[in-house]
Amino acid sequence: MERSKQPTNTEIIHARRGFTIYVVLEIDFSGSIWGYTDITLYPTTKDLRTIHLNSRQCHIHSVTVDTHRAEFVHHDALSHLSISNPQDCHNHPELKRKIYSALAEDEEGELSIAIPPEVTIRQAQWPVQDLTSAAATPEPQTAGPTLSSKEKDYTTKYVAMTVHIVYSLRKSSDGVQFVLPSDTYPFRIPHVFTTPAAPDSARCWVPCVDYLWEKCPWDFEFIVPRSLEQHDPVSSDEDEQPDVEYPTVVVCSGRFEEQIAHPHNSAKTIFQFSLPQATSVQHVAFAAGPFHVYPVPGDEETAIQVGITAFCLPGHESMLANSVSTLRSAMSFYSRAYTGAFPFDSFKLVFVDEMPSQRFDSASLSVITADLLHGDDTIDQVYETRHSLSHALACQWIGIDMYQKYWPDTWLINGLSLYVTGQFMRKVFGNNEYRYRLKKDMERVLEMDNGSMPPICQPHTPDPPDANLLPFVNLKAPLVLHILDRRLCKSGTSVSLIRILPKIFLAVLSAEHYEGKGLSTHNFLRMCRKVSGIDPRSFAEQWIYGSGCPRFGFSASFNRKKMAVEISMRQESPAYQVHENNEISKTLMKPVPFFEGQMTIRIHEADGTPYEHVLDIRNPYKRYEVPFNTKYKRVRRNTKRYLARQQAAQAAAEGDADAVEAMNMIDMGFGLEIWEKEQERENWKVADWTEEDEQNMSGQTYEWIRIDADLEWIAAIAFDQKDYMWVSQLQRDRDVVAQYEAISVLSKTPNPIISSTFTKTVLVTNYFYRIRCEAAMALVTCAIQRLDWLGLFHLFKLFLRYCYEPEDPNQDLFNHSYVPRPNDFSDFAEYFVRKSLVRAVSQVRFENGKTPPIVRQFLIDQLRYNDNTSNPYSDALYICTVISALTCATVSAVPPERGEFVNADTTPVIDQTDRDLLKQALTEIDRYRSMDRLIPSFHNVVTIATLEFHLTLSMANLIPHEPRIFLPLTREGNYTQVRMAAFDALFLSKWYAPKIMQYFLSVMANDSSRVIRRHVARNACQSLALLVTMGELKSSAKDSETVLIEEDGNGQEKAKESRKSDIDILIKALRKDREAGKNEAVREFLIPIALSPEADFEVRWCLLKLADLLIRGAEEVPPKVTIHLPPTPVVEAAPPLPTLKVPLKTQKLLKPTAAPAKGPVPPFTVPSKLKLPVNGVHAHVTRAPSTPTPSAEPRKAVVFPVPRPPKKVLEKPGKPQPKHVPKAQSGGMSVYDLRACQSALKKLQTHKRAAIFLQPVDPVRDRAPNYFDVIKNPMDLSTVNAKLESGKYKDRFDFEADFRLMISNAKTYNAAGSYAHGEAVALEAFFDKQWTRINKTLEAADKAHTRAVPLPARPSVPPTPVVKIAPPAAPETPTRATPTPSTSTRPTIKLRVGSTPSAPPNGTPITETSKPTPKPRVRRAKEPKHTEVPPPEPYNLPPAEEPSSVVPYVEDDGSADLLEEVIAIEQAKNKEKEEKRDRERERAREREREREKVREREERVKEEKAKERQTGPKLIIGKRKKPLTPEEPESEEEELLALAAPAKKSKSTSVTPPISAPSAVAGPSIEKPVAPAPVKNGIAGRNGKEKAVKAPSTAATAEVSRKGKEKAVSTPGISTPARTRSPQQTPINEKKCKEVLRAITRLPDAGIFLQPVDPVRDGCPTYYDEIKHPMDFGTMSAKLNEHKYLTMEEFAKDVELVFANCRQFNPPTTYPVNCADAVERAFKKEWAKATEKKLAYNEKRSLLGIVNKLLTDPVAWVFREPVDPVKLGIPMYFDIIPRRDARDLSTIKQKLEVDKYDSVEAFEADLDLMIDNAIRFNGPDSDVGRISYAVRDKCKDMLSSVRTTVSTKRKGGEKGTPQPNKKVRMG
Repeated sequence: MERSKQPTNTEIIHARRGFTIYVVLEIDFSGSIWGYTDITLYPTTKDLRTIHLNSRQCHIHSVTVDTHRAEFVHHDALSHLSISNPQDCHNHPELKRKIYSALAEDEEGELSIAIPPEVTIRQAQWPVQDLTSAAATPEPQTAGPTLSSKEKDYTTKYVAMTVHIVYSLRKSSDGVQFVLPSDTYPFRIPHVFTTPAAPDSARCWVPCVDYLWEKCPWDFEFIVPRSLEQHDPVSSDEDEQPDVEYPTVVVCSGRFEEQIAHPHNSAKTIFQFSLPQATSVQHVAFAAGPFHVYPVPGDEETAIQVGITAFCLPGHESMLANSVSTLRSAMSFYSRAYTGAFPFDSFKLVFVDEMPSQRFDSASLSVITADLLHGDDTIDQVYETRHSLSHALACQWIGIDMYQKYWPDTWLINGLSLYVTGQFMRKVFGNNEYRYRLKKDMERVLEMDNGSMPPICQPHTPDPPDANLLPFVNLKAPLVLHILDRRLCKSGTSVSLIRILPKIFLAVLSAEHYEGKGLSTHNFLRMCRKVSGIDPRSFAEQWIYGSGCPRFGFSASFNRKKMAVEISMRQESPAYQVHENNEISKTLMKPVPFFEGQMTIRIHEADGTPYEHVLDIRNPYKRYEVPFNTKYKRVRRNTKRYLARQQAAQAAAEGDADAVEAMNMIDMGFGLEIWEKEQERENWKVADWTEEDEQNMSGQTYEWIRIDADLEWIAAIAFDQKDYMWVSQLQRDRDVVAQYEAISVLSKTPNPIISSTFTKTVLVTNYFYRIRCEAAMALVTCAIQRLDWLGLFHLFKLFLRYCYEPEDPNQDLFNHSYVPRPNDFSDFAEYFVRKSLVRAVSQVRFENGKTPPIVRQFLIDQLRYNDNTSNPYSDALYICTVISALTCATVSAVPPERGEFVNADTTPVIDQTDRDLLKQALTEIDRYRSMDRLIPSFHNVVTIATLEFHLTLSMANLIPHEPRIFLPLTREGNYTQVRMAAFDALFLSKWYAPKIMQYFLSVMANDSSRVIRRHVARNACQSLALLVTMGELKSSAKDSETVLIEEDGNGQEKAKESRKSDIDILIKALRKDREAGKNEAVREFLIPIALSPEADFEVRWCLLKLADLLIRGAEEVPPKVTIHLPPTPVVEAAPPLPTLKVPLKTQKLLKPTAAPAKGPVPPFTVPSKLKLPVNGVHAHVTRAPSTPTPSAEPRKAVVFPVPRPPKKVLEKPGKPQPKHVPKAQSGGMSVYDLRACQSALKKLQTHKRAAIFLQPVDPVRDRAPNYFDVIKNPMDLSTVNAKLESGKYKDRFDFEADFRLMISNAKTYNAAGSYAHGEAVALEAFFDKQWTRINKTLEAADKAHTRAVPLPARPSVPPTPVVKIAPPAAPETPTRATPTPSTSTRPTIKLRVGSTPSAPPNGTPITETSKPTPKPRVRRAKEPKHTEVPPPEPYNLPPAEEPSSVVPYVEDDGSADLLEEVIAIEQAKNKEKEEKRDRERERAREREREREKVREREERVKEEKAKERQTGPKLIIGKRKKPLTPEEPESEEEELLALAAPAKKSKSTSVTPPISAPSAVAGPSIEKPVAPAPVKNGIAGRNGKEKAVKAPSTAATAEVSRKGKEKAVSTPGISTPARTRSPQQTPINEKKCKEVLRAITRLPDAGIFLQPVDPVRDGCPTYYDEIKHPMDFGTMSAKLNEHKYLTMEEFAKDVELVFANCRQFNPPTTYPVNCADAVERAFKKEWAKATEKKLAYNEKRSLLGIVNKLLTDPVAWVFREPVDPVKLGIPMYFDIIPRRDARDLSTIKQKLEVDKYDSVEAFEADLDLMIDNAIRFNGPDSDVGRISYAVRDKCKDMLSSVRTTVSTKRKGGEKGTPQPNKKVRMG
């Protein structure tokens, strides 16, 4: 048999192997097992050479294969753990790694058997199906490919072989539990049983394939002593041996075959069992010992019954019959209602001691802890025992015979078994108990499933569910099935799970092979859909595959006009809100943002009739109108039903039993004598409703409303209705859930009426006892001083029924001694009510948190005078309740101050009364503890309660903590639960003292009880954290002072960092504590105990956790592995380029399109290191509109001057002498910047959080194989150091950028919450603080240097160097430019190479002239350093220039010449690309000219009819976003809108220059539209472009602003006109702007933008030095209120100004910039909605009417459908009419319906295009052409009427101008 390493999808195919296992075990009851196993297996291939099996803890003696001795290797990695130095406790990380490695290694199989050469694998001689039948164990259908029929035939063609393994087992730590007598337990009865101590514990007692889906038949043979009793020696004659009272009995999974005597030893006996059903080894169990056998009696109604047998140890016989009394009825219920036949021959239960878990279910056998047994005098234990045993029986069907197909389906198997068990408990205990517990379970799920729990089914998780999550899954799964059942019942077919489950069980029982018995979630949902006809996918996505539960808020009001109840619903998802901003956790936890479904509400109307309505929930908020059935005028007091009820109530008050029954009400309070007599009402202080309340009650149209009456939702529901409606619901609704909900709501608003109502509820015995208990607990809320302690009075009055009556009828109950009568618990309901009253009384408190003395005296009296002599039931649990109540009452309940775990005053103030009461309480507690030691109570519960009393009072500092009370009870010999309670008490004290710690470690290692070992190990870790929190273990003062949490806006990250820092401080405090972290016992014994082979697996893990807390782990030396990988990418410096010696050429001149400005021309500056893109360099040229000059004289071109080098350089041209600077400053960094960066880097490298950033990431070492696939630009501190020392940084900002890159890489690659991500966040926070100080320190020096030469602005991200120069229109002879007045405009050239250059000092743009060459060369000097710039020196300029204008020169290092050459080369390379673009543009122009002809003809018709048209030239220049290219074609809709609405603003980012008059100097030239750099507030945008300076124009005509976003600048000397709105701009709509502003100001991130920046308050003194145009949302709101905005664009510009200012002042990735990004995203979303432009409703309706008329008009039949060239036989149609220009009426109607048209003109353009296409293709004289002209005329007539109607409805405004309330689409 092959053994795969891991059952993967491909490797699982081999597993269709058949095998049977025969196990023979001999048990000696001394801790040892001898035996052998025969495994008959069927090979799947003839190449089989090795067999791998699982076998742990077993000692393998010999192995044979087909009687031939075989070689084998048995390596149990967990039993041979070792570390390099076991004496060093710091090596616990190495041990942890070794354990992980051992577990992974054991998955491959601990036992490997080599098949001997003598064994040959032969083919079988019988048919394949016979072999399969013999194997009877085909492969389970697990995830992966299935076997084809050919593969199935191939897998069973070989003869079986038998593997015989002889082994023994001693001192088992897992798998098998031996319970043996000892010195401390001399009377313990020896027995042995299997236990699931670990998930893979089956391999610990038998060699097998330990895998859930590996199943096979089993045969067992057990050899045990005939009896474990010791007798006197007898003769050898067997007949004379006396009969033993308790012979040894073996119980095993499967069918009991026979018991035979041992053939060689008469003192032994043999038990044989067989399990023919294919079963996994994990579902096999056995138990052996002197068990008492109890056959459960059968059911008389059933003829054929399955045998049920219960086994228990001697001494428990009396409790066994009571405990299993309901199993027979459970078997009948399951068989009849759901499952049919029992899957096994019999069912057995074995009750054993020292069971580590409550139950272990196996095939036909359940091993159960003896703690569930109870006698006939026990009340409280009954429900738990019956539920557990019934669940064990249900698991035989669901869990053993039918199992989960995959691990994610575990929820379904566990949920179905619990759901079926709940239905049986509903039958046994009644519907009220079932619904009450259902409601309580839902509340527990709501408390847990708040975002911290994953879905109950995670399909993509291959691992078994976490043991910590299983309790939650087991709690939620049956509730999900319950609501699924309710929703299926409410469907049209009314099918519930009662009809679906039998079909599932029938399919499982009829499956021939066990692969058909696997149930998956998909198959279950498919069966539900098949039977019910309802698709449950939506339900599954929300409740099965999603996490979280909804929270509803409901309110109701009656609408008298509509005669309906208006119910408002609002839904929230708390789990989704937790993960809303975390995409990773949202993906893992899958919280459901919104739950859908139907909810049933029940309205009890005025006549008393309940009406059910169904609300269909599809939105988070909705208002429903529920029809009302009762006539409004039929007032409740006049209805016949109401009058009949009043008469019945009166008769009931008089004592008529028939009338009471006829009332059909739960509330019998009207018939209570104590409630009807006036004197009794006064004695009980009953409060009545006021007359006003009575009037309101009588005038209500309905009595109460129930939300989710059938519990169809696991949801928190808050419903708002009047108190008297809740009282009516409590008194008159039969459902216990309705009564419970009413009590829960009423307890929140205490008043005398509610207290009286609760008291009446406790008194009325017709209420379910759980409701009476809830009402008693709710009375605590009314026991307050405001109500004169009315609730406490009612509690005492109610409890007085169980005490002797006072002699004085007017006795003050607050000064009365309550002496209880002898106990009588025969009425179970009164028993539970009495316990609830005791608990409620103990919770009454003064305002100072102390309990009234009368309460404590009352509880002491209950203990002192308790009499249980005549009670047939045990009072042990009642005494425990009284002791717990006394504990609660003695301790003050004042909440500690905020931030404190306990009150600062550790010693509460107590007076003499408190001392006396405390002394009495201690006396009674000690008395009961002594009594329980002499006469033990049920499970010693009284002793446990007294221990909790002492522990609680010692923690409250009321009594000293005495370990001597608890320590003796921790020793062996005491009851297990008592020992656990004593250990818990010690764990809350100073248990880490060396001797106590050594004792605890010895318990973990050597205690005979596995339960105790695990309990001590688990609580040892948890108690340390609790002790630190309580203050027992305190950190040093220095550490406490350094914990400072500042609120700077990073809420989520700071919270995580704070939590992590708290944990670090906690661990640090533990490790530094002398008695805890420095404990010698821990350091000496912890590692040896963990290394011991006998150590329990859970104890071992807990010890390692304890070591992590107390001992700093030593770093392991990683193994040296040499792997040749490419080196870590590091940004290296490019090799120095050779110096190019380019001869000086004649300056090439450009012909000016406008007069050049007067003044000097500033040079370009180029950085020292030139980085060019691969595809070349492009220069952007932005030209201002040309202005004609009065003179036509040719002008001289302005030369781009090259900065002249200093004199020293001029002496030796071509060989500039470099300046001697340190290597670290070779990149241009100043001395101050260098020192600051070196200091910051040193601090970073020595920081404790920088360990993972000190060296580059190694994918192998760091286990990140895909790191370089995710991170393209790696960075680390060593690389930063190398770049800094080698002079790669220009300034400190480059250094900062590399550090930010390193942190960004860490956050990108590592998930939030991971270790690396947390280290990155912490290191970044440290760097921010250091960097802030550095910037402030260097600020003065920077300012001093910037006075000489302004520094360039640092971009947030270095832009790609791109230089684009547009070619001139036509080449002309170069002319020399002469100076002209400075008012003329000149084009500007923007050059971006490597970094962002600064603007010229005087702000003058650069003049561009045209010349024959299409692209001039551009020279740019080296960027000057502020530490090396010499004083400015004037250039030799033309004579007309002003002499005062000077330009500084810089040192020439050849980079300018190099740049000139590179640009020339790139121009040649780009020439071909430009020509290609020109050809594409020419084609586009040709298409435009063709369409222009059609439009011109239509234009003449429109002018004749004087229709409303939009003004402006019909030009399309600059309309598209970018030139059309084959790779990026323009959409049809955009092209059509360009034709239809020429005056509409462009959406593109390019600028359309206005049409100007021809130049007087040169011929007309058409300039291509060039996109300018985005300018905000005169400051370059984030892309680092230069500041765009607009030159004023001298034209007399008004300058048209570009896209409405730039203001026109007037010329000096000319009066500035008033601010007006451009025709292309959208008029302001203040309402929409206010809505947008209100929406973005509500965001949490918008808080910093709500008011102007205060430099003092906000800590930014230089803000207004950098930000010249501040703006905030508060200022914008004021401007809106003052009507200062004229256009929507002005408003949007101010919003963008807010964000631009924020990004300019704050560095990237900081909190303000992140807030700006978040708010900007929201603004764009809201702005798009506000500016959206579409047709008005009346226009759209009119146009739809036109299209519909045309579609039905016989004349337009040719335009109804799109043209089909194939159908019509015109294949050349789309060659003549482009496909994108094709139009028809159906297409136009479709576009109209989906709002593709934003104006009537666009619609009309489509109609015209449709008609022109028909005329163009068919000709004007054809039949289609004549039809087209007729349709055109008809369309124009109908459109003219539409325009007339629309124009009459407009109020004000110019023609064609959109109204302010219209939405305009912004670019």
